[in-house]
Amino acid sequence: MLSSEEIIRTVEMLKNENLDVRTVTLGISLRDCAGPSAEDLCGRVRQKILKHARNLVSTCDRVADKYGIPIVNKRLAVTPIAAVAESLKREDYVSVARALDQAAQEVGVHFVGGYSALVQKGFTAGDLHLIDTIPEVLSGTERVCASVNVASSRAGINMDAVSLMGRAIKETSLRTLDRDGFGCAKLVVFANMPEDNPFMAGAYLGFGEPECVINVGVSGPGVVKKELERAVHSGRKLTLGDLSEIIKKTSFRVTRVGELIAREVAREMEVSFGIVDLSLAPTPTVGDSVGEILQCLGLESIGVPGSTAALALLTDAVKKGGAFASSSVGGLSGAFIPVSEDLNISRAVQAGYLSLEKLEAMTAVCSVGLDMIALPGKVDADTIAALLADEMAIGVVNHKTTAVRLIPVPGKDVGDKAVFGGLFGEAQVIEVRNVNRSSGFIRFGGRIPAPLTSLNN
Repeated sequence: MLSSEEIIRTVEMLKNENLDVRTVTLGISLRDCAGPSAEDLCGRVRQKILKHARNLVSTCDRVADKYGIPIVNKRLAVTPIAAVAESLKREDYVSVARALDQAAQEVGVHFVGGYSALVQKGFTAGDLHLIDTIPEVLSGTERVCASVNVASSRAGINMDAVSLMGRAIKETSLRTLDRDGFGCAKLVVFANMPEDNPFMAGAYLGFGEPECVINVGVSGPGVVKKELERAVHSGRKLTLGDLSEIIKKTSFRVTRVGELIAREVAREMEVSFGIVDLSLAPTPTVGDSVGEILQCLGLESIGVPGSTAALALLTDAVKKGGAFASSSVGGLSGAFIPVSEDLNISRAVQAGYLSLEKLEAMTAVCSVGLDMIALPGKVDADTIAALLADEMAIGVVNHKTTAVRLIPVPGKDVGDKAVFGGLFGEAQVIEVRNVNRSSGFIRFGGRIPAPLTSLNN
């Protein structure tokens, strides 16, 4: 039971501290849409999305107005298209993506995730068709997001898939050179990809999920920052353990808000309620930053020595608070460090506090991985693949989700600025050391075996 003081604090979070429901994502199974032709499949996909999602935006708006809680994004996640379109030809995959894009536009959602394949142990023909068409799809559609799982703690790392994704990222960048390589912002490469993640670009509907399900992502970096500032400036003698408790209690309140919205939307739409993902997902707005939270913990800037330990504290406290607030916490739930989407982190790169190597070290303890990082356009596909492989190794060995969104910016070099707009923000192009030194490793291909702990049953 919430006390009156806690209720008042929650109201303050909404009014003054950027608390919002970052996304309501409706998962829709397309497993029954497979057909003998692309035309048949596309028709079924469009029909099913219109049937189940036609009231999503209006329902979210109505619930947001009822509780006075902003819902920033409305999104869809579908069954991996590599599985749904398995029997089709390569060129048909582009048609399916366009059908998804059109259906998403018709129902008024911001993005649709699920142009996806799970290839951690190997490929089917459909998987290869999907990966091969990613650059064309992401450059030719507005709302479609792609994701590929190339590694898991049970299977190891599919290095052939890593190499293909390095090339896909490079080509997607070149196809969207007029937008600073923006197509890559809609592409995520995963290890241990979760089935119920509501956040883009990595959302898809897993094979163990219901026919239709509402998953909600709640974000509150500004709320956590304000609570820490109050505590630090109160004059009390505090330890890092005390600050962890404050973060945990704040995360509890934020999670309760998210579950309220999720259950209400699911009830009105008569679909299953899935999970609340409590991830501290920043925006370019001042005061809505994970980097600023780390400054409240006593660091001059994110990236200085101590940043990895502080981020570990933050991620752990967020997870503990969320788990206590709801039995339905899922997705990623922790702290994101997307460079372009967090103004404070972007400035830390610009000031020289934060390097690619330090970002990689921090991904060992945060929710995701190397996220929304602008690279020089000259970086080659094998170097990109090697960066992917390093990040996949962190996820596989530590039994955690890691993900990569790298954006090689055509025609730009270290120190130049890449501008993506909206929630995607902007970022200074970061230095990649020792470029074109990893090709021999990548070209071996094959599969890096899973660690011994994968044998646990």
